[in-house]
Amino acid sequence: MEKLMAREAVGSDLLSALRPSRLNFNLVRCCFQVVKSSPLIPARIRARLFTDKDPVIDESSLKIRKDIIACPICYERVSWNGGIDLSLEAVARSTLECSCCRKSYTGKDSHLDLTVTGGNKVYGEPMAVSTELFRFPLVSFLYERGWRQSFTVWGGFPGPEQEFELIKDYLQPVLGGTIVDASCGSGMFSRLFAKSGLFSLVVALDYSESMLRQCYDFIKQEDNFPQEKLILVRADISRLPFASGSIEAVHAGAALHCWPSPSAAVAEISRVLKPGGMFVATTYIMDGLLSYFPLTRPLRQGMAQLSGSHVFLSEKELEDLCASCGLMNFTCTRNRLFVMITAMKPV
Repeated sequence: MEKLMAREAVGSDLLSALRPSRLNFNLVRCCFQVVKSSPLIPARIRARLFTDKDPVIDESSLKIRKDIIACPICYERVSWNGGIDLSLEAVARSTLECSCCRKSYTGKDSHLDLTVTGGNKVYGEPMAVSTELFRFPLVSFLYERGWRQSFTVWGGFPGPEQEFELIKDYLQPVLGGTIVDASCGSGMFSRLFAKSGLFSLVVALDYSESMLRQCYDFIKQEDNFPQEKLILVRADISRLPFASGSIEAVHAGAALHCWPSPSAAVAEISRVLKPGGMFVATTYIMDGLLSYFPLTRPLRQGMAQLSGSHVFLSEKELEDLCASCGLMNFTCTRNRLFVMITAMKPV
């Protein structure tokens, strides 16, 4: 009896070790053949675990998922040197190479760095104040511990759960595809997207390394999180590392006003969206009495130049922003200062 239990334990351990996410495809196929014929595995265990066919790994589906990633310099698709899958752990161990620019991009402990200056040893560029603020570890730590919740008090943001329900309604036409959670912060919505099972892949994207690490830590604290459905990517919102026309949906929660150039960012989002793809974003609009004050617009311009953040004064400004970047069918939902906008890439 003890020998039988030991053999069954070996079989269980081997099966766990042979998960496709841990090995390359050819090695998986070879190992499965060895295990199927191994005397270490009891016959009744082999009959339950294996069929007459090789393990089926949908390589075409994996290739399609990987084909969305492109070089942020030339936008050509990159070649992968890593696991066969596209998941949280595999991406962090991967190396990507662009055959056009001859540039390599490597995974970090928690994410894949796809910024233009990523990996540079000497040269770097300071970003706008509104961007650099979120790179501080303290801000990343506080973001879901009171910072984001305060938006409900002063701005009328409904809260993550209600916002998520609104987002789902707007994204009905593209459910089942890939969604990019742009400026994801600590991944509040990225995690909701992944756990909902409504998307084949969720890309949590942010420029802040500390925000991505915080997102990674939150994921690791959750039991049974679907890590195969989410990857973490560091990238510049104005230089998205995706092939043109490859993404079904882009979400940007409470982010538009933080982008140094909203038009450059939305133009990039328009570029990567597939025809019929959806853009959903939340921000705030200061369209009360303040918008009629004569000095409001000059002051807004000065603040944008100093801090990199933007104040929108009307829904029409946001509609014009989307239209100027090639997005149509603009809609918006309001609650006090809060606004959720949607727009579609023309078919």
